[in-house]
Amino acid sequence: MDRRAFVTGLGAVLAAPLAVEAQPPGKGSRIGYLSIGFKDVADSDPGLASFTRSLRELGYVEGRNVSLHIRYAEGRTERFAALATELVELKVDLIVTVGTPAALAAKQATSTIPVVMSAVGEPLEVKLVDSLARPGGNITGLSLIAPELAAKRLDLLKQAMPKLSQVTVLWNSANKGMHPRFQETQAGAQTLGVAVRSATVQSPDDFAPLFVTLARERPEALLVLADTVTVANRQRTIEFATKNRVPAIYEARLFADAGGLMSYGVDFSDYYRHAAVYVDKILKGAKPADLPVEQPTKFELVINLKTAKALGLTIPPSLPLRADQVIE
Repeated sequence: MDRRAFVTGLGAVLAAPLAVEAQPPGKGSRIGYLSIGFKDVADSDPGLASFTRSLRELGYVEGRNVSLHIRYAEGRTERFAALATELVELKVDLIVTVGTPAALAAKQATSTIPVVMSAVGEPLEVKLVDSLARPGGNITGLSLIAPELAAKRLDLLKQAMPKLSQVTVLWNSANKGMHPRFQETQAGAQTLGVAVRSATVQSPDDFAPLFVTLARERPEALLVLADTVTVANRQRTIEFATKNRVPAIYEARLFADAGGLMSYGVDFSDYYRHAAVYVDKILKGAKPADLPVEQPTKFELVINLKTAKALGLTIPPSLPLRADQVIE
């Protein structure tokens, strides 16, 4: 997708709720949207564009039969509780959440308003639902459960760097859903004979001092786990990796599109379309308790050969042949 077109389109989406919030109560369905993104940064929440586009395809037009009430935590997990409560007080008909902390805040704020979660790593482990098949409460939606992906990413990185012996994992330790993902990465690394070092962040303020430390330690390679904090700060991470000539693999293609070396993970453009389908079903009368939590089935490998060249890294020809997209 052309980035200028994306930013322009998303900017329009972000501007729309400012107008529709002033509409009289009762005009269409009121959808709350809770994410850690930044309201003044158009590409900090790329899933929103896919979600709203899919809503329109399903017949939901803002200002006519639906209003979207967006609340961004601006990179601060601690803000979710107040923002979730604000959406409840607005009497929205449904809340869509992005990431585990947002879903947990919504669960704490309401037990009656339906919640469609997305980008949640382990909904069972963090007790968002009773089971994947029968969620049992007011929450359902999309998980990111795919344990085999952690080992796959490390295997791809090792194929690009056959002598790889150690990888530094950058992840958000304040996000409860990320802990199982880090543990899965550790298990995958052990199988491949690769040592793992942990580098954690919890807010945007943590990136600058972390990069100072990492520049001094000179990691052999990076694996960046994707959640709303690391995605929102992806450009800073990519710039660090490029400047310090550190090969890195990421969980989301957003990183590779922005200049990261490689990504392997869920196809999020497809993923967020499914969130709109859940919203449609619930607004038409389905109960969250009866809608099974969906797990991702579509994954993609993206390799940025331009970045590989800048890093002085020669990618084996077999990897680009397997990639869903190669950036040259």
